[in-house]
Amino acid sequence: MAKRFLCMVLATSVLTTGCMMQQSEPQHAQNAQKTHLTAARSLDMEQLCKGEAAHRYNTGPQQVNVVGFDTFQGSYELRGYTAREEGFTCSFDADGRFLHLSMR
Repeated sequence: MAKRFLCMVLATSVLTTGCMMQQSEPQHAQNAQKTHLTAARSLDMEQLCKGEAAHRYNTGPQQVNVVGFDTFQGSYELRGYTAREEGFTCSFDADGRFLHLSMR
């Protein structure tokens, strides 16, 4: 599962980099101010998300799956579900700091 997640993060980084290169100059200057997410930081975010979801749903982190990783202009979202198929989304700021957990 961790290898699959790491591959998703790396693929997203490659695609995002390609898209940023095609944007106009004013957008490029804005994107240069954003911090880049490392693989280690994304794994930390996944573990934090699992811990927060496990606490919220009163279960163990091993019964929580993170299945999606989305990037936005100033934030990141990790989507997942519990063993009881309860969906959630963890939100992080541009630096990878946890913001909140939303139940879906």
